[in-house]
Amino acid sequence: MSRSRLLSVLRKNGDHANQLSAISMKAATTRQCTRIGANAAKNDIRSFSAVALEQQQPADDSHLYSSTYHPQSPEPNYPALGPTSKLNLFTAINAALQTAMETDPTAILFGEDVSFGGVFRCSQNLREEFGEGRVFNTPLSENGIAGMAIGYASAGGTAIGEIQFGDYIFPAFDQIVNEMAKFRFRSGNQWNCGGVTLRTPIGAVGHGGLYHSQSPEAYLAHTPGLVVVMPRGPRCAKGLLLSSIRSKDPVIFLEPKILYRAAVEEVPDADYEIPLGKAEIIRTGNDVTIVGWGAQLRTLQAASDLAAKEGISCELIDLRTILPWDSECIIQSVKKTGKLIISHEAPTTCGFGAEVVATLQQECFFHLEAPIQRVCGYDTPFGLVFEKQYLPDEKKNLDAIRRVMEFSL
Repeated sequence: MSRSRLLSVLRKNGDHANQLSAISMKAATTRQCTRIGANAAKNDIRSFSAVALEQQQPADDSHLYSSTYHPQSPEPNYPALGPTSKLNLFTAINAALQTAMETDPTAILFGEDVSFGGVFRCSQNLREEFGEGRVFNTPLSENGIAGMAIGYASAGGTAIGEIQFGDYIFPAFDQIVNEMAKFRFRSGNQWNCGGVTLRTPIGAVGHGGLYHSQSPEAYLAHTPGLVVVMPRGPRCAKGLLLSSIRSKDPVIFLEPKILYRAAVEEVPDADYEIPLGKAEIIRTGNDVTIVGWGAQLRTLQAASDLAAKEGISCELIDLRTILPWDSECIIQSVKKTGKLIISHEAPTTCGFGAEVVATLQQECFFHLEAPIQRVCGYDTPFGLVFEKQYLPDEKKNLDAIRRVMEFSL
């Protein structure tokens, strides 16, 4: 029915006609206001765009990581750092958090249950020392924890968030992948959330089962703009965590929970940092290069000891920073030994070891004397009863060492 016909019909009913006229006038006014508002908005956008385009552009061309990112910075001189204390991993983490909060008044620590020390006691006594305004609990929302960290850091603060278990970092992926990692890049380096550090315990622990045993580093390493770090022990953890917190890039700090109480080392009491993006050769050798990170280094040390009894000299490298990773260190080692083994707890398929293999095959093809070996977890979830069968233990790694050495005979 046409509008004129509808008006004719409604006019017979008096009040209805008045109602329709009012509605028609209101609709016309709304359309007019909408057009005026849209035109004003367009003019504002043009004006703001012109101002933005006139601004000086940042000198950095990549805008992916901060200009203060220096993987070439020196390793700490441990003997010169003075007195040490015997710490396990969780007390070393606690010491690093305490130092960071003492030296940075903007640093805050938050997460599920952190105010009373956290599930693994990494934040114990910190609320008492720094107050509930700087150390506090959050709701059970990993996405919220990550989002809050981004917001606080984007305003210039230092945000240290805790995801209670690495298995539950996945609900926060939208904030981590789509916001945190891209914050600097999408603004052309004009703003950032580099003050974010998210800590989370990962890996098998002997009794974790399906939902408390995963190793998510490869998921995270697929995200340009993040820094992904995993320490192998207490001394390493303190220095790497302080570097992560003070870095101007967002860091995901993965803590192997099996080491919280198992690993014990003499840790300097002093404030020190370990450079991010730089691997460490922790055992020199000439026959085969072995690469790992986190808790897997204990297994690889044991496998290297067994290999040494058979006259095989292993060069053992801790990657430490998974993204961006120190490919040059591995390349130079493989050019010397001609053989490479990568071992990690996460599943084999698309694990970060695959990236190491691809890069080394490309860069060291004519130096390789044997096929590169991966000794990793199986491509399956694992329950408690199957954990020992799942893990890439020292025997599996020793078998891989023997396999690559057969090509030297």
